[in-house]
Amino acid sequence: MASYEDIKRRVQARDPEHAAKRTRAFLLGSVVLTLALYFLPYLWQPGFYLGLPLIWLSTLVHELGHGFTAALLGAEFDKFVMYPDASGAATWSAGASFGPLRRALVAAGGLVGPAIVAALGFALARKPKPAQVTLLVGLFALAAIAVIVVRNGFGWAFVAGLGLIIGLLATRERPEVAQVGLVFLSTQLAMSVFSRGDYLFMEYADTAQGQMPSDVSQMADALFGPYWLWGGLCGLFSVLVLGLGLLIFFRGFEGLRRLAHGSGHDSAG
Repeated sequence: MASYEDIKRRVQARDPEHAAKRTRAFLLGSVVLTLALYFLPYLWQPGFYLGLPLIWLSTLVHELGHGFTAALLGAEFDKFVMYPDASGAATWSAGASFGPLRRALVAAGGLVGPAIVAALGFALARKPKPAQVTLLVGLFALAAIAVIVVRNGFGWAFVAGLGLIIGLLATRERPEVAQVGLVFLSTQLAMSVFSRGDYLFMEYADTAQGQMPSDVSQMADALFGPYWLWGGLCGLFSVLVLGLGLLIFFRGFEGLRRLAHGSGHDSAG
């Protein structure tokens, strides 16, 4: 026989207003916690280590954005490595026919990857059950990534640790736990668009493998114009994609349809 609390939860789950308040609370809590982790090192130096895994997460998605974009455009995603200093590299290979436009898109894939994944996460975290399924899919994806492309010890350790956390969140009896987890992870990636936004306007990047041309420099070399132009365009694209994901999170796909068709009201005359 169901307890009073179980019945209460089921009734609340069917109440759209209660569900909307809950999802807003999840997002607000995630933002507050994220900001606290970002600012903690300024108040307490060891606090830097608490926020470091969040930076590793953005590095993972950034580099996988390069690799998967290359694969989608016909290249080979050879390997992925990442290091404790939050640098990383996705190595890919392609033939001579892989022209400058596709090379520029591969460079852009890493820059806009966190925003795209965050927007998808927000859209799918609107309801508990889809959020749970999303985390389960993410768990299997991380397992495949670890086997197929990760090629160093720290990369394996971080992907395995992230997979363990996602697995724990996704397999809880209450899908709301997965929803909280997905909102939190999406918030981290969304915030990284701004906290690491200075990289969009750097000509060179200092990595564990030495100083290399930044992604925006590679885009400028492949196409035209100054590197900061492409940094600005990638930043603008990221903000627009994040806005789209948050619109769906708060208003559902119906809100997206209304945006596409104007206010959603017919005008007379």
